[in-house]
Amino acid sequence: MDAEKKAKILFDEVEAGNMIITKEKPLDEILELLEPFSKVLVVGCDGCVQPPRGLREAETYASLIEMASKARGKQIECSAITVSRQCCEEGLPNWVKPDGFDAMLSMACGIGVQVMNIIFPEIPTFPAQNTVFMGAEEKREGRMYELCRACGDCVLGETGGICPRTRCAKGLMNGPCGGCVGGKCEVTVQIKDWKGEVVEEVQNDCAWYLIFERLRMLGRADLFRKLRDPTDFGIWVPPRRI
Repeated sequence: MDAEKKAKILFDEVEAGNMIITKEKPLDEILELLEPFSKVLVVGCDGCVQPPRGLREAETYASLIEMASKARGKQIECSAITVSRQCCEEGLPNWVKPDGFDAMLSMACGIGVQVMNIIFPEIPTFPAQNTVFMGAEEKREGRMYELCRACGDCVLGETGGICPRTRCAKGLMNGPCGGCVGGKCEVTVQIKDWKGEVVEEVQNDCAWYLIFERLRMLGRADLFRKLRDPTDFGIWVPPRRI
């Protein structure tokens, strides 16, 4: 088989199967994240997440949370909506209206949770899913930023919607190292073009500096002191299956 035919088959497979796979978080974990709140908006995503996590699933989660919280002696009032793609920063302000809610629960992948926290910084968005792994996708024009490693053990609910495993160069889980200066990471990142040539060198923001500032803004600086277990790399030994 010649190279051109192989490339066409690969491209066709990518176009047919570019999706992000998630698994539901345990209901007890979700209830613990939502315990301080009384009005929650459950936001589905009609994008590339599989199995589907759209309006029907968001409504199901909303009902489960209301019933389970009532059984625990605390009433959480939930509403449900869905959006085309939670990773679309331009569209979210038109699709999601968080006024009247004190928290949101995202049915999307880890990227969707983080984008929701970026677009609506005044209200916390928590993950309802563990992002397990991501399929391939054709690269579009413009720079792309890594936000989620699909680790299968999402901690965004404890870190203000900012992923330390992905955005910390060392993957630290319990605060910054000694190399954080002025909120910047000590690691220099080289940005290369398609030829592999360096076009820019940047200093990324320190993930744990961003996490601390975000938690402080939300009045949850106590979560910064929480001791977290080391990353269990056994969960995401590649290539993974589901």
